Amino acid sequence: MTAVADIARPTPGTAAGIAFLCRPGRGLAYPVVLLHGIGSHARSYEPLMAALPPAADVIAWNAPGYASSQPLPMAAPTPHDYAAALMRLLDTLKATRVVLAGHSLGCLFAASFAAQFPARVAALALLSPALGYRVAPGAALPPAVQARIDEIESLGPEAFAAKRAARLVFEPERKPTVLAAVREAMAGVNPAGYAQAVRALGAGDLIADAARIEAPTLVAVGAQDVVTPPANARAAYDALAHAAGYHEIPGAGHALPQEDPAAVARLLTQLMDGGNG
Repeated sequence: MTAVADIARPTPGTAAGIAFLCRPGRGLAYPVVLLHGIGSHARSYEPLMAALPPAADVIAWNAPGYASSQPLPMAAPTPHDYAAALMRLLDTLKATRVVLAGHSLGCLFAASFAAQFPARVAALALLSPALGYRVAPGAALPPAVQARIDEIESLGPEAFAAKRAARLVFEPERKPTVLAAVREAMAGVNPAGYAQAVRALGAGDLIADAARIEAPTLVAVGAQDVVTPPANARAAYDALAHAAGYHEIPGAGHALPQEDPAAVARLLTQLMDGGNG
């Protein structure tokens, strides 16, 4: 087993208007690119980055409008727009082929990218996948989705996080460090960037994109996830053209990469080994 001290710590960077964390590897595998969820940021992936094999470079972005990443120019972007931003980032970093992993809303962006740019994705992982709501351009968001924007604007990010964070973690009273990290990330979101992401969630259709993905794709979900429950994950998996394994992780809720980074790292390592074959 590799000692923790042997694994480089993530360092911040910026390219193509996107802020990210990068954990340098040894260049022996495709870079692993991690896309966070709607109430999160790149640093939420630090436990997973530490658990992944040291051979691979690992990059976790801050989505447009998050942290110091530039927002997208349109008020109501779609996952396609975030995928285009990811392409600009990868082109700037000269990452021509990657293993791509999304969590929650990040799955909509990852799937859109994989469907549009198949040559750039060696393998794909969908973690706790959000399916999207297939809202037509210009149509109103479903009330429960619009409520996310209304609440963060009325409460402010800190109170919003205090209200919502615990729901993302299974048995949060037993995982105070995970809960604190989830709450900290949610409390730090930019409301305008969050509102753009909510509208992308409304526009997204993961099931439609899944059928177009050519890369081998695994799906993993916390067995106790009440935000994007296993039934949703199974629906996404069943829609894949090139399925590479479905996994329900016991003892985990929606914040799967933080609740059980070791389990996620094992799955991604298996996927990388297959993607590099």
